[in-house]
Amino acid sequence: MDEQVQLDLVGKCSVYNCFHLKALTRSRTILKSPARNRSRWRLPRVDQVMADLTTLEGSDTPGKIAFLCRKAMQPLDPRYQVPSCAAVCVYPNLVRIAKKFLEHSSVKVASVATAFPAGLMPAKLKLREVRGAVRDGADEIDMVINRAGFLAGEYERVFDEIAATREACGTAHLKVILETGELQTYDNVRLASEIAMRAGADFIKTSTGKISPAATMPVTLVMLEAIRDYFYETGIRIGMKPAGAIRTAKEALAYLVMVKETLGDDWLTPALFRFGASTLLNDVLMQLVKVVDANYQSADYFSLP
Repeated sequence: MDEQVQLDLVGKCSVYNCFHLKALTRSRTILKSPARNRSRWRLPRVDQVMADLTTLEGSDTPGKIAFLCRKAMQPLDPRYQVPSCAAVCVYPNLVRIAKKFLEHSSVKVASVATAFPAGLMPAKLKLREVRGAVRDGADEIDMVINRAGFLAGEYERVFDEIAATREACGTAHLKVILETGELQTYDNVRLASEIAMRAGADFIKTSTGKISPAATMPVTLVMLEAIRDYFYETGIRIGMKPAGAIRTAKEALAYLVMVKETLGDDWLTPALFRFGASTLLNDVLMQLVKVVDANYQSADYFSLP
């Protein structure tokens, strides 16, 4: 695996492009048209035949965050020459603690917001949470879309919340989590991807990791093709992050091949593609040690996920 493709202990995003503003303006016009429905988006149908280290638990403590940050900065003994992870993802109330441990490193602090993982909270409270996390030092914000609103056909509402979150992020990068396991169809995944990108997402992300199914190859392919078509239309590169359920290096390689074949080598960088899976990191470390030392160690030697 190319060492440039870093795991996301949640990840750093592509630089926000001012061309988003043009796309956003055009998209708002579409959404406010009298017949606000799928036909206005003119999206292709999806053929079903083919189709970062994170700690987000109620038991998270400052000590656990310190351990996670240490692992993100140096995943393995220096002799193995393993690069650091891109970011550490924590709840908003723990951003200051993570920032303190990571301030002299290249590892970014990401924070989930907008009522993660359900997304069911008044919009003004969601934005207050985002602004608070950014004020405390978050470099990246991972927001969840309102799936209930999306499934009810309230696409303009979903768009507006993403656009408002983008504004609340300021200079922080925005990753939009679709929670594809709750979107029911590939057509819904495609439409949600389109709305997120046009509303200002730097990254689109499959899952919160809190429900099953999380990331799958068919869903990831649908999202990658949406990114490709958006790039052809606007020239804007949007990042992709499959998160959850990717547990082994062999599985990760299959995703990397799919990214290369769909989007090309330009996306095989930590700026545009990331894995969100702590268990995956441990397996990758185990495989690297096997290559260097010619024997497998127990996964427990690489710390519990």
